[in-house]
Amino acid sequence: MLLTVAFTATILSSCTPYNDTSNNQTANTSATNPSKAQTTQPAKENYSVTNATDTYRDFTIDNILHSDNNSDIHFNLYIPKSYDGSEAYALFVTLPGYEGLYFQGVGINLHEENFGFEAQKYNSNMIIVAPQLNGWDEESADETIALVEYLLSAYNIDKSKVYIEGYSGGGETASIAVSKRPDLFTAYLQVSSQWDGEYDSVAKAHLPVYIAIGRDDEYYGSGKSQSAYNTLYNLYKQQGLTESEIDKILVIDIKEREYFTSRNVDSEHGGGGLFAEDKDIMSWLFGKH
Repeated sequence: MLLTVAFTATILSSCTPYNDTSNNQTANTSATNPSKAQTTQPAKENYSVTNATDTYRDFTIDNILHSDNNSDIHFNLYIPKSYDGSEAYALFVTLPGYEGLYFQGVGINLHEENFGFEAQKYNSNMIIVAPQLNGWDEESADETIALVEYLLSAYNIDKSKVYIEGYSGGGETASIAVSKRPDLFTAYLQVSSQWDGEYDSVAKAHLPVYIAIGRDDEYYGSGKSQSAYNTLYNLYKQQGLTESEIDKILVIDIKEREYFTSRNVDSEHGGGGLFAEDKDIMSWLFGKH
């Protein structure tokens, strides 16, 4: 079952959850139409939301964000029971691979990947959104940005704790999103994917990036990940950063085959899901940046 709600996001104070009892308000909120590799200021955009009533493991399933500038954005949302709007919470965005896209089935991303569940172990005061987009291109990146901006307006979010992770095609989408709006995010974890975004804006913003992949990933290989790391590394060197300064904001973690086989996983690409349960990787993402 779905319940459509529209509201004025700009008048929310610190901020009222979108599933408040108000049902018939009109929304005008801030969103961005950024040019590539540039940080731009938000422009006005109208939003309304169709709220889901079905749940799975404390996520509401198939909420829909309707906006002027994007297609309908389907997303699953976890709000901690402790959230009442009085305290700013962190936000985690987890973008799935191909098997978790919307046309694969409502909520299937939560059944296929554990990042949204494992993340709860690192910060109990964190809202988690698991979008189900329709692709892994610039349009999907723009939808991700719009969704994040909506959540920032609709909830009391600590803007210094906005984390994003993308697995496989979700990583392609996330790399574009963080390059278009590095100012929105605190840190980015790229899982078993490739970098499709720009580099200069990310390096200029010193956005922390962790790239994790199997050396012989069956879909991407690890060469493109190494190339992305090298490009960012060289940009930081050109800025005059030291090795230790770079190491704090840029990590490449290429896993050897034994990492996967020792965990009874044969596929290195499919084994990217193991990174959700890797404390070193997840602690880095949700650590101090």
